[in-house]
Amino acid sequence: MSKVGFGVLNWVVLGAYLLAMLGVGAYFTRKASKNTDSFFKAEGHIPAWAAGFSIYATTLSAITFMSTPEQAFLSDWAYAIGSFSILIIIPILVKFYIPFFRKLKVTTAYEYLEERFSPVMRAISSLLFVLYHISRVAIVIYLPIIAITSVSNINPILIACVVGGLCILYTFLGGIEGVIWSDVIQGFLLLGSALLICVLGIFYIKGGFGTVVNDVVTNHKFISGNDFNIGDLSKFVPLILAGQIFNSLYQYTGSQDVVQRYQTTATIKDTNKSMYTNGWLALITIPLFFGMGTILYSFYQHTAALPAGFNTSAVVPYFVITQMPAGVAGLVIAGIFAAAQSTIASSLNAISSCVITDFKQRFFNDKFKNSNDVTLARGIIIIAGVLGLAVAIYLLMGNASQIWNLFLSVTGIFGVPIAGIFAVGIFTKRANTVGVLTGLVLSVGLSFWVQSLNISSLLVACVAFISAFVLSYVVSLLFPGGNHDVTGLTVSTINETYVKKN
Repeated sequence: MSKVGFGVLNWVVLGAYLLAMLGVGAYFTRKASKNTDSFFKAEGHIPAWAAGFSIYATTLSAITFMSTPEQAFLSDWAYAIGSFSILIIIPILVKFYIPFFRKLKVTTAYEYLEERFSPVMRAISSLLFVLYHISRVAIVIYLPIIAITSVSNINPILIACVVGGLCILYTFLGGIEGVIWSDVIQGFLLLGSALLICVLGIFYIKGGFGTVVNDVVTNHKFISGNDFNIGDLSKFVPLILAGQIFNSLYQYTGSQDVVQRYQTTATIKDTNKSMYTNGWLALITIPLFFGMGTILYSFYQHTAALPAGFNTSAVVPYFVITQMPAGVAGLVIAGIFAAAQSTIASSLNAISSCVITDFKQRFFNDKFKNSNDVTLARGIIIIAGVLGLAVAIYLLMGNASQIWNLFLSVTGIFGVPIAGIFAVGIFTKRANTVGVLTGLVLSVGLSFWVQSLNISSLLVACVAFISAFVLSYVVSLLFPGGNHDVTGLTVSTINETYVKKN
């Protein structure tokens, strides 16, 4: 397939966007440099709506920007059901999780695990997050670039260095406040880009929206009876919803890049408002991104044709580059990179907060007592960012993506079991350190076995969460000697005064 030129005007628009993001980071440099409270929590000065936008932009990567439309393009909207999981988990988060994070005034999510269980659980969970997110940075850079450069003559190494390098730099400069306000801009840009693709796609199709609706009905492109066929778990709607609930519980309770936002607002009421803002934005995603895939399906059925042997993972950038006017295409490609950068920047700042708070300040503060923690935090961002970027470039230069995807899945499979550990700590009083450590190991082993069956990644999520919760609790009952004081740390003691242990 011949590649399409990107054009000078598109480069100008993309360059202007990238420089604007760098400007946001530079603007907040002085405020971020005050102390770690400023660098990691923005001193609680972020408005609720902005924190909500930031959570939304963080959870929506460039991979989602392209893979969600591809799902609707190839099949239907079955996976859209998973997006409704946010309506189920937000009330649970607001009532049972966020009060603990706010009460403990945690910088990282894993501080709760130390108070509830032991320093070992804190260190293990934090280290797993760091390893997973360094690898995730590489994948978030690699996948959108490989898709875009497969249909255009953009140099992949150059664009990786520019997009990834500038993202590292503005994260380094502006701290979490710079990251959040960049997320806000990027959130508006990626939503606007998605809407523009939908509008122009309908405009270009002969018969417009009516043709799209006819294709949906004729080709079963919305929801069909097959989506409730338990014989095909890859599209079984109840499993999609359940699996996404458990995945989301990890993202919103055990993943530092999201939990970190809970402390950036002034009050718990503002934190709750930010969650509902994020929830509404997540629901908007359904018609925008799944609708985009259905519209592109109609477009390439009636108006244009895809090249022979075309890789549909690049259907969105291919449409943008070949069908949109110069300048506008550059803006939409900037929207795809905005989705990537919001995820990368959040991961880098969160990695830094874990290394500084969970390891340096917790275990090695005496050895590094003369060091400036903000300076160290910025150094960690550079190191983690360069590592992720280097791996992304290595993947772009070779054919080792399968190896790295395996590493990503190995480290990532620990995620949902950690969510089960948080849940058993909050909702039970009997869970203890021996129980949750054993439950974590057994759950990960069971999850690996289920994953090896290649049935569904969402089934893995269900097994991982449920087994971590149940096994941790059962083992804790069998070995009750290691129980901690849970005053103020569980649902049944939530209203009791909590005194932080030394």
